[in-house]
Amino acid sequence: MDRNSNIYTFIFAIVLVVVVAAMLAFTATTLKPIQENNVRNEKMQNILTTLSITAEKNAVDATFNTYIKQQLALKADGSVDETVNAFNIDLKKEIKKPIDQQRFPLYIAEKDGKTFYIVPLFGTGLWDVIWGYIALEADKNTIMGAVFDHKGETPGLGAEINQKWFGDMFIGKKILKDENLGFTAEGNFVSVTVVKGGTPDENLHGVDAISGGTITCDAVTKMINERMSNYLPYFQNN
Repeated sequence: MDRNSNIYTFIFAIVLVVVVAAMLAFTATTLKPIQENNVRNEKMQNILTTLSITAEKNAVDATFNTYIKQQLALKADGSVDETVNAFNIDLKKEIKKPIDQQRFPLYIAEKDGKTFYIVPLFGTGLWDVIWGYIALEADKNTIMGAVFDHKGETPGLGAEINQKWFGDMFIGKKILKDENLGFTAEGNFVSVTVVKGGTPDENLHGVDAISGGTITCDAVTKMINERMSNYLPYFQNN
């Protein structure tokens, strides 16, 4: 075949496209399990971070299983759905369902003889989704640790929610106005607010907002309030 002909050029282009497509498909198929495992490990490490635990890269799974004793999928009424794997719940998809059809993952951990409850969070920031985890102490009222992350918030502003110093501000804060009134008493669940302009250290229900990141910080407040409220029925009865 004449290599200078249009037919040769056309056939060559088709063969090249097919070869490249096959290579890309092979690469994607090969890398997918690795990517999925990385996502899984990152999720486990984020949960452990709320407990101030850092796992070695090759021991994330073992460390997670050492501290996380239960993984529950809760219904809106606080009961447990035994048919659902809590770890596999995709909150991005779950929040699109009606509340009574959603399942709410809860991780129960033990560390130094104490019990902790880790609540996954998910919401929408200024530009894209935000998420995080909050660990509560045994009283289910006091925050032990918090970690947040985002997909596309503004660098140097809202994106700072993924910094350790931001999550650390939540430590010791309370989600109830009066722990003696219980979780379902009207108005007693006040959550934690990220306050523009700052808030006194003695405010047990507020942390300082990020300068210039007001919209993202407001989104964090909304995310915590909305997601945490779904766990109150379980907390009240367990």
